[in-house]
Amino acid sequence: MSNNVENLSPQIIRRVVKEMEDLVSNPPEGIKVLINDEDVTDIQAYIDGPAGTPYMGGVFKVKLTLGKGFPQEPPKAFFLTKIFHPNVAANGEICVNTLKKDWKSDLGIKHILLTIKCLLIVPNAESALNEEAGKLLLEQYEDYSQRAKMMTEIHAQPPKISKGCSGEGPLAKKHASDKSKLTAEKKKILKDKKRTLKRL
Repeated sequence: MSNNVENLSPQIIRRVVKEMEDLVSNPPEGIKVLINDEDVTDIQAYIDGPAGTPYMGGVFKVKLTLGKGFPQEPPKAFFLTKIFHPNVAANGEICVNTLKKDWKSDLGIKHILLTIKCLLIVPNAESALNEEAGKLLLEQYEDYSQRAKMMTEIHAQPPKISKGCSGEGPLAKKHASDKSKLTAEKKKILKDKKRTLKRL
């Protein structure tokens, strides 16, 4: 991947670095940014699947790519985690008005990440990049929801974090041997997939 740092002015780079530092020290709920010290224009974040959606329980990795026209031109946004969503293309590209016709140069990275999280709550079938997902969302919501849940269960499992963030669930029993834990997780995922496939 090419490094865009040389394409941006020092003033813009400072703005991006400050925004990223603010996002790390004061993260929005359900969003965790990852800092790339080598290339500040490579912005990646984890977004928790919002409650009450088919994406609940999943953790989705997204990437923003700042071009040389930033901030006059919007960044490109991609899901790196596979997802079944009307506004996400097969290559992960995200279609949302904020990154197209509604873009304003003073909108920050935090605003973009929150917009992507909102898209998980309220998909827009009118500007579908994934036509199948858009059609199901409008015509057969239950099928859409089941398909999105299955993709979430398969592809959007939370990353393993060594220090326990909460004392509940399988992470609390981290002291068990890793092999048996992996086998149990694989069995659970397989069982979930089968159960979901039966429902479809």
